[in-house]
Amino acid sequence: MSSSPNSKGTDNKKNPLDAMGAFFSAQVDRRKLVTTQKQALATRCSSSGDCAFPGSDHRPADRKTWMAELGPERLRVHQVVWPGSHDSATNKIGIPFITRPFAQCQSLSVYDQLATGCRLIDVRVQEERRVCHGVLATYSVDVVLADVKRFLAETVSELVVFEVRTEFGHDDPPEFAKYLVEQLGEENLIRQDDGVFWKTVAEVLPRRVICVWKPRKSPAPGHGEPLWSAGYLRDNWIDTDLPETKFESNLKFLGQQPSVADRRYFYRVENTVTPQADNPVLCVKPVTRRIHGYARLFLAEVFAKGLGDRLQIFSTDFIDGDFVDACAGVTKARVDGAA
Repeated sequence: MSSSPNSKGTDNKKNPLDAMGAFFSAQVDRRKLVTTQKQALATRCSSSGDCAFPGSDHRPADRKTWMAELGPERLRVHQVVWPGSHDSATNKIGIPFITRPFAQCQSLSVYDQLATGCRLIDVRVQEERRVCHGVLATYSVDVVLADVKRFLAETVSELVVFEVRTEFGHDDPPEFAKYLVEQLGEENLIRQDDGVFWKTVAEVLPRRVICVWKPRKSPAPGHGEPLWSAGYLRDNWIDTDLPETKFESNLKFLGQQPSVADRRYFYRVENTVTPQADNPVLCVKPVTRRIHGYARLFLAEVFAKGLGDRLQIFSTDFIDGDFVDACAGVTKARVDGAA
């Protein structure tokens, strides 16, 4: 007997309870995977003992001037392991307790990050010169520039990589390259030049800032200009909230880079993971904490795998003193010939 049209339509109709069940089942599986990967990193950390690497026991006397401690005449630009912050100017983004948890990647101001020892600042801007992260905007970029200039005025031999990019989905601020040069001052800006990487800090002083400007449509800075173009700061960012997946990806891509002594660009590794829209945990802090505490483990594995000569910029969410100490320690080991 053939089915009636009505019964056929009923058979093809999707049951909303089935779809809901499939959704919750996928969420349970996802949470299990996150838990498994967190446990895997914890096991790797406990197996490595104290996560030792060259310079791991170093603690700067004053993080604010940790580069000066190493000796500007001895420290070359390519030897620095630059402790960086990811989405550096998001400490006051959004509305507290409402939208801020979904976009805040740092709790300190840019000045306080620099004083804590951070040496790479990552800022995203929109067409009105306001700092932003995705759809959320915060204070004017002038606040960031004032913080950088304050830090420069209070120190003598600390270099800073200052990355500014136009956020995805936004237009470039008008005449922004000119504005950056005017605000930071040509006397502070290290000009775009491949030869900088082999110079000592003393040789580039009194200029202190390598400013990388990454516009979307505006002309890129050229050789010899006060700003540096996007090709001088590279990374292989992957969009995941899975900590071991990101950890392994960082190792893999770092292994594909030349030694810092043989390349003429900065390469960044980000010790971060990112909230995903299909996951119930969307706030930055609880997600990025899945990997945040394993920075020293990463450095230990980098050296164990023979990749210590590739590491250059190491960035994190919610940067802290221990992260800075680890980067400063590897830098010191390089200067001392121990790494």
